[in-house]
Parts: sequence; structure tokens; C-alpha cells
Amino acid sequence: MNQTLVNDFNEIVTGRRSIRNYDPTVKISRQEMTEILTKATLAPSSVNLQPWRFVVIDSPEGKATLAPLAKFNQTQVSTSAAMIAVFADMNSLDFADEIYGLAVDAGYMPAEVRDIQLPAIKGLVSTLTPEQMKDMNLIDAGLVSMQLMLAARAHGYDTNPIGGYEKDQIAEAFDMDKERYYPVMLISIGKAKDMGYQSVRLPVESITQWK
Repeated sequence: MNQTLVNDFNEIVTGRRSIRNYDPTVKISRQEMTEILTKATLAPSSVNLQPWRFVVIDSPEGKATLAPLAKFNQTQVSTSAAMIAVFADMNSLDFADEIYGLAVDAGYMPAEVRDIQLPAIKGLVSTLTPEQMKDMNLIDAGLVSMQLMLAARAHGYDTNPIGGYEKDQIAEAFDMDKERYYPVMLISIGKAKDMGYQSVRLPVESITQWK
């Protein structure tokens, strides 16, 4: 089911709610989900390594596998069009050559600049401890997750970011190497069955310093 695209950024941002109950009859085609994910991946990342990886869980079999790992989020699992598991790839540096090669092919970067930058990037990233690498990738995966939720809103869908699930089991449950792929969050996506709840935010004056 294709939704009408929303082009009002103010509506996209201010209308976002964390929706837990979806219309189970609404499905999202793989083509449209690919469009949403493509827009999400325009998010920035450290030295453009793009460490985010997605598992789109939209089949009955996939949801049956996920359900026992998300015990406190059964409504989202059962009613959403899909559950998107966001992972951080700890081997993201392996893709540096491909990423920077594509930048050259697209005309975004001269080859000589790539040939200078790539060794510097590989040298820098290779000095990071596993903990530092994980911290860097978690920030980037958080950025893509927020952008994914806004892209979903632009397509007329609603989302709910979920952190409470069995993170120690989800990679293996979907045949992924748990040492390589670090779970970041689940994001439910679909058409809201209710409006959700509005929530308050602390005033900017109380959380901001001006120097």
C-alpha cells in the first residue's frame, strides 16, 4: 500500500509519535521499503563508512522468530507492516574501498583525492579499540535510525523505536554473525491504528548553554 508523500517538514517532525498499535491490513511493498531505507541511508556517518545494516522482518515466519525476542512489544510485532532490526557492522572498514570507489565513479571525488584519503582513513580506524569502534558505529546507527523514522513519516507511515529486546540473541536468530553485527534497535513501521500519545519536552532554555 503506497501512502501519499508528505513534503511538509514541520508536519513530519511535529506529527511524529511512537506508535505501538498498527493497522494489520496495511503492508509496505519491498519497492517502497527500499525507497524509505534509501532515504534513511543519506544520514551522515564517520568518514562515510555507513556501518548500518538492516533486517526487514515482514514475513509471518520472520515475525514468529522475532516474537519471543521482543516479549514486551508483542503488539508492534503482530500489527506492524514490518519490524526493522538495525545493526552496526563492526567490519564496516572492509567497505571503504567500495564506498570511495563509487564516489570517484559518480564524479563526487577525484581519484587522486581518494588515493590520499583512503590510506589515512584506514590508518586512523585501524588504531581504534573495539570499544571505540563500537561507540562510533552506534552514533552512526542512531543517526540512520532517526532518519529512517522521518523518512517513514514522509511516506505516510508511523514508527516506534524499541530498545527492550533480546539483543544477545537477535543476530543469531536471523543467521548473522553476532561478533560482527551489533544490535542497535528495533523499529516498528506501519500505519497507525490510533493517534498515539503526545509527550512533552524539556524547554530548550533549561538544556542549552549559550557562550
